[in-house]
Amino acid sequence: MFNRPFFHFERQSRLFEKGDLKYVILNLLKEKSSHGYEIIRDMEELFHGFYTPSAGSVYPTLQMLEDMSYVSVSEHDGKKVYTITEEGKKFLEEQQDMIEKIECQMKDWWGPRNITDFHDTIHELKTVGRILGSKACNLGADKWAKIREVVSRTRKEIEEILEKP
Repeated sequence: MFNRPFFHFERQSRLFEKGDLKYVILNLLKEKSSHGYEIIRDMEELFHGFYTPSAGSVYPTLQMLEDMSYVSVSEHDGKKVYTITEEGKKFLEEQQDMIEKIECQMKDWWGPRNITDFHDTIHELKTVGRILGSKACNLGADKWAKIREVVSRTRKEIEEILEKP
């Protein structure tokens, strides 16, 4: 249902400490009411595609926030829509130091200096993956061998570029 990113970037440190996700979600809901999938997409956008939370982390956090009366839930077009409550807004205001700490962590976690070049390159690689995926069942062994040669040559060239100072 929720696509995993094509690339998984491992970091030496965790993005969030246990319990931090609730602050990020509340902060997003402060801007606009959303359903769970929108929250996942908004977080992906917030992290420029470097991190996409799983439904298995977002929905239990939303349930917990509802149990704490920090969000209310209504149904629109068959979807649960979450809205921050006055209690939730007050909680966020009281936790402003924590929010600022998390925002700093977020910037440190995904902040390459040349983000546009990186994003454009990853987009190209994803496009290659989609093209291959859409044509995979119609390719014979000879075409796969040629494609594998191109990919292998490209990988070697990239490694050479990265090894140069």
